[in-house]
Amino acid sequence: LIELDDGTWRATAIAGDHLDIEPLLTWAVPQERQGQYLLVSSPRIERPITDRQIAATQALKQLGYLSRDFNVPFLFRADSSEAEMAGVLGALIGSILIMVVTMCLAVPVGIAAAIYLEEFAPRTWLTRLIQININNLAAVPSIVFGLLGAAIFINGVAIDIPFTDWNFTLGGGLGRGWPVVGGLVLALMTLPTIIISSRAALAAVPDSIRQAALGVGASRLQMVGHHVLPQAGPGILTGSIIGLAQALGETAPLLLIGMVAFIGDLPNGLNERSTALPVLIYQWSTRAERAWEPMTSAAIIVLLLVMLAMNAVAIWLRLKYERK
Repeated sequence: LIELDDGTWRATAIAGDHLDIEPLLTWAVPQERQGQYLLVSSPRIERPITDRQIAATQALKQLGYLSRDFNVPFLFRADSSEAEMAGVLGALIGSILIMVVTMCLAVPVGIAAAIYLEEFAPRTWLTRLIQININNLAAVPSIVFGLLGAAIFINGVAIDIPFTDWNFTLGGGLGRGWPVVGGLVLALMTLPTIIISSRAALAAVPDSIRQAALGVGASRLQMVGHHVLPQAGPGILTGSIIGLAQALGETAPLLLIGMVAFIGDLPNGLNERSTALPVLIYQWSTRAERAWEPMTSAAIIVLLLVMLAMNAVAIWLRLKYERK
């Protein structure tokens, strides 16, 4: 392709110092003139755009109608059927709502369970069985938790009472695609990770601290609250935040509870249909138009930045409490 002052031309034959050209976007008659070559490495049959489209793009660039700018509205819009109008704000709000529910349920329950199992529970076969089951739950695939959430929280499980015609439904009543359902599912999935990391942090506290506290007359509850927890706090916080960051990137459980629907508005609460950043990335990556490819890449960058921010908070908290 040849760009001249009066338009863009395409070379058709070269013989010695003579070049035959035909117009693509011009109205002038071909003649001897000077210009510059625009070399396109791919043949026309291997390109998704034609020579005329390339010429039109170059002409628009020269006129100043095309430029490369940062897409600021991408961060402040909800999803759309058109790639140029789509944004990640709706999915980002949905992810934040899901993380709020997950954090409020998984973190306190997981830390309390770890404290009981490590400091108060008797060393019996039942305690060992519970510990084995917690370790096994941490290795269960996330899609299993999605199936569990869809069966219990959304559909409900009908249980028949033996020798009677009665039955009752366990769970159910919640809507598909609600952030509260996503938070419940991710809380169940994150709970074993938080328990295991918190128990490891508690076990790392030297026994001499426990014996010293008990020796001066402190109760077991005072010993744990005033001496053990401050020492294990950095490890507990780090494990909890890393578990939440892992839950933020989960997609399979959210797909099974109906968060894959197209949502064109911003969610306003925990009981409204919403989507999340990983699900939005999955949706955009499956669309056929080429315009969705850079949108998918941009959404992945946003998700990675959010996860890096959560990990940075975990590192900052750990360093802060370790200094104390």
